[in-house]
Formats: sequence, structure tokens, C-alpha cells
Amino acid sequence: MKPLPHSLYRAEQVRELDRIAIDEFGIPGLTLMQRAGAAAFEALRRHWPRARHIGVLCGTGNNGGDGFVLASLAQAAGLRVSVWQVGDADRTGGDALSVRQKMEATGLHAEAFAREDLSVCEVLVDGLLGTGLSGEVSGTWREAIEGMNRAHDAGCGVLALDIPSGLHADTGAVLDAAVLADVCVTFIGLKLGLFTGQGPDYCGEVLFDDLDVPSQTYTRFSPAATRLPPPAAGAYLPLRRACAHKGDFGHVLVVGGDHGMSGAVRLAGEAALRCGAGLVSLATRPEHAVAISAARPELMCHGIADVVSLKPLLRRATVLAIGPGLGQGAWGRQLLGAALVSRLPLVVDADALNLLAAEPMRRTRWVLTPHPGEAARLLGRTIAEVQADRFAAIRALQQKYGAVVVLKGAGTLIVDSAGDVSLCDAGNPGMASGGMGDVLTGVIAALLAQGLNGDEAARLGVSLHAAAADQAATSGQRGLLASDLFPCLRELLA
Repeated sequence: MKPLPHSLYRAEQVRELDRIAIDEFGIPGLTLMQRAGAAAFEALRRHWPRARHIGVLCGTGNNGGDGFVLASLAQAAGLRVSVWQVGDADRTGGDALSVRQKMEATGLHAEAFAREDLSVCEVLVDGLLGTGLSGEVSGTWREAIEGMNRAHDAGCGVLALDIPSGLHADTGAVLDAAVLADVCVTFIGLKLGLFTGQGPDYCGEVLFDDLDVPSQTYTRFSPAATRLPPPAAGAYLPLRRACAHKGDFGHVLVVGGDHGMSGAVRLAGEAALRCGAGLVSLATRPEHAVAISAARPELMCHGIADVVSLKPLLRRATVLAIGPGLGQGAWGRQLLGAALVSRLPLVVDADALNLLAAEPMRRTRWVLTPHPGEAARLLGRTIAEVQADRFAAIRALQQKYGAVVVLKGAGTLIVDSAGDVSLCDAGNPGMASGGMGDVLTGVIAALLAQGLNGDEAARLGVSLHAAAADQAATSGQRGLLASDLFPCLRELLA
């Protein structure tokens, strides 16, 4: 297998890459199909080396053709192979028909699928539907998918070819039913839907093979999005001079922490300190100031009762982060109003986003960091609508609110000020705990304070946050705390 590339494509773009390889570089489609089947069989043997009985479910298109190739290779290797045809076999044509006939010539025949007990196999191969699916799965196709999932629940391994059947290749949405794969081998170009939406739940480990398509094929058009590389802080933040002082690294002001929510503003403030901001001030409810200062004296904590008390702090700050624990009452609304009329670069999160949803505005110097629920409120949509097409949602957010937007979740998306989309496929389910978003707010604010622009701060901040969570989760995902990221962030920024 090849390393995962950073370019992500829509399904129609991958089909165009396939066409260019065939029509302009003279690689026969049959050759590509044979290479795909061979790459998938290699992955199967590597992941399930002791499996002796495999089952291959094939549809009527090229995805099924890849499955027929794999089945032939498995039989030649001495494995017991069961092949099931799903859909009308007479509709199979072209290269897929050629490889099926070649398979049948060896004595291996595809049986029509009819509610089979697939758990008799040790590994199942999903060669059903591929990337062309756009409507809901029904009929025999759904029965086959559900049969594979029952077998998976019973302990059977599942390998998906190109994409788990039933998963939308562009959005990662499940089209009513989808195959739960342990491994997905995808070909020629990485599909957007493998890495966001519900894709990560259904794909398992994603492997890639370009099928030896010439590199020039990929120069014809730009990808739809880009996977973020591992964080390389040194590419953005220079080594500190020996005579540097705290004033060189900015002053972050974090505003938030309404009654009962002092932890949120403290987490954001400490994250900013741990990521290199020279000074960090907190503006929070007066009742919280003493406790926070005692617990973390490096944070300059100010009890703020109203906007009048906030204004001197705004004059001293170079970056403003607002929202962690802000609340949606009169106190929070007043402070947000003062923040929005300031000329400071902003990081806007949590309740500040909920308040913004009630009175939308566009701005050029801010980074918005909504989770799906906040994004739904900002757009006047449901959470389900946001999650059904996260790429469309983040573009709509950027168009409505401007500047830089981070849509958090599995496969966090970042759209920059130019409209280009990046995706972070790092991170883990342990991050589904309170305070993680507050830490991200502080990370991004610290990077802005140290001179990065909004695009750079959002991309690096998301990448650092996810990588730190993965590093912290080596001791276990369950029970991971937002504050567990702090030592890892320092190490990544060293």
C-alpha cells in the first residue's frame, strides 16, 4: 500500500482521474481493475493472514469487478472462496464481465445472493456499490449490507473495496444502510466521505493504492479538500531569540465563565499559555477570579461585572477569545457586543456563537469554531442537515459569516479566508468530553498572538489539538480530560 496522500476528491473527480488514466495515458481499464483487485487481496492477507474461508459480495459494476479479481487471486492462493452476485448478473458488462468470466473459467462461480448466512466466512469482501451511489439503499442490496453487518457483529472481518457500500463518497453520510468495514482499500484518489461525517465509523482503517496511475494525472485540477499533515509548528513559529521577552508573543484576553462555568474560561486561558502566548488575561465573573488565580497564578484573572470593566482589558490585549462558558444572558450579550466592536482579531466559540446566531454578522478578522449543534444554529438548520453534508455546511458558514471557520467533529473541517477546505483526520473519540473545545479556542488564540494569520492559526491549531489528544490517549481514550492535553501540546510545540 502507498502512504495516504493529502489530496481529497469528490467521486466525480476520481472518475475523471480514472478516465484520464485510461483515455490519455493509455492504461486499459481492465489493467486498473486487476491492479485494484490485487491491492485489495494484498491488504486482506496482511490483515487476516490466518483466514482460510473468505466471502466476496459483488455488485454489477466495476466495484464488483474488483471483487471478482480478488476472488480469483484468493482461490489461486489456496483459500476457500465463496462468491455472491448481488443485483441482476445480466447487467454486468465491460471489464467487470471479463474478469467474472475469467473467474468462472477456473471453476469458481458467483451464486445469486439470497439472505445468506455470511458468518460462515472468516472475512467478507464488500464489492457491492462503489462511489456512484447517491440514493438510499433498498431491496437485495440492503439485505446484503445488513447480512454483512450481522456477520461483522458475529466476529467476521470485513474489507471494503474503494468505499463501504451505502456510504456517500462526497459527504460521508450513510444512505439508510452501509457496510461496517474493518479495513477500506480505496483507489486512485482519496474520497472526501471516508474521513468526515459518519465515514470514520464505517471505514475502519483506510488504505490507499494509486494503481500506478501517472503522477501527471493529478495535475489537471485541484482537489476538493486537503488532509492536514501532522503538526509542524516549526514551519510556522520561528525559534525564539535568546533575548526574547513576553511582550514578543502577544497578549490573549479570554472572555467567559458565567456562573457555574469558570472551568471553561480557565481551560481556554491555560491552553493559550501552554501554547506560547506571552501573557494571558481572563475576564470572568467576579466570583470566579480568586479561585482561578489561586489554582493557576500565571493567568491574570479579572472579575468583570460589566462592559465598563472590560474596556481597559481590551485596550491591552492583542487577541481576544470569547465564548467559553460565556452564557447567553445579559452579561454575556454585553461582553460579546464589546468584543465585536473592538478591532482585535477574535476567536469565537461556544455561547458567543449561540448569541451570534441570533444576530448574524460578517467579519474579516475572526475564527469561528462551532461544533455541529452550534453550526446548525448559525445556519438556521438542524444538526442532521449539517452532518448530512459537512462540506456544504462549512462553506455556507464561511459565506454567511466570513473569514475562517472550523467545523468540529470527527474529520474536523477548516475553511480559510480564500474558501479552501482542509480536513483533520487525527483525533479520537476520547475527545468527546467537556472542555475540549475550550482548549482548542485557547490554542488558536495563542497562535494568533504569536503572529500567525487566521488561516495558519486555525489549521495548525486544529492539527496540534488533535495530535495532542492522540498522544494523551495512548493511556486510554475513556476518561480523557481536556487538561490532559496540556503537556502534550507543550511537547509538540517544543
